[in-house]
Amino acid sequence: MIRSSIAPMAAALFLVATPAAAAAQQDPVDGNCATRAGVPLYVNITGLKDRTGRLKLEIYPPNEEDFLRDDTSLKRENKPFRRIWAQTPPSGPVRLCIRAPGPGTWAVLFTHDRDGKNKFNFWEDGAGFPSNQKLGRSRPKVRQALVNVGPGGGQITIKAQYLKGLGGFAPLDD
Repeated sequence: MIRSSIAPMAAALFLVATPAAAAAQQDPVDGNCATRAGVPLYVNITGLKDRTGRLKLEIYPPNEEDFLRDDTSLKRENKPFRRIWAQTPPSGPVRLCIRAPGPGTWAVLFTHDRDGKNKFNFWEDGAGFPSNQKLGRSRPKVRQALVNVGPGGGQITIKAQYLKGLGGFAPLDD
């Protein structure tokens, strides 16, 4: 019952976290916006389950068709995509920065890769989107991930969500 009820969510997150996708022209592994062109988007992460593994932010085009697609396909079609990885800090606030391709509306995905295997494990790993709506058991919709980035950049807060029984993904404090 649990496996079949969360299958759509797991499949969607698995597609964006496979090792093959990660190997293709990955953005810098720093999360501090020190390099690359674009507009800085600072992302505060709250509600982490623990301080293990790595954190990942990705920016997708703001439409349902391209949201959560494999980055290799997006890049082959010259569609904008960005990814950064950062080590989970041992303590304190978690603030990452990713450079959006330019000002405008973008779809943002956060994942907490707790085991460091770069393959989304829906039983252990966390995910989140700018809307901070409870993800539940269904595939995330692009509307949950949209953020407006101004010409000077922007700042958002994403609350991490993890699998919580039959209800699917939700923040730990819900």
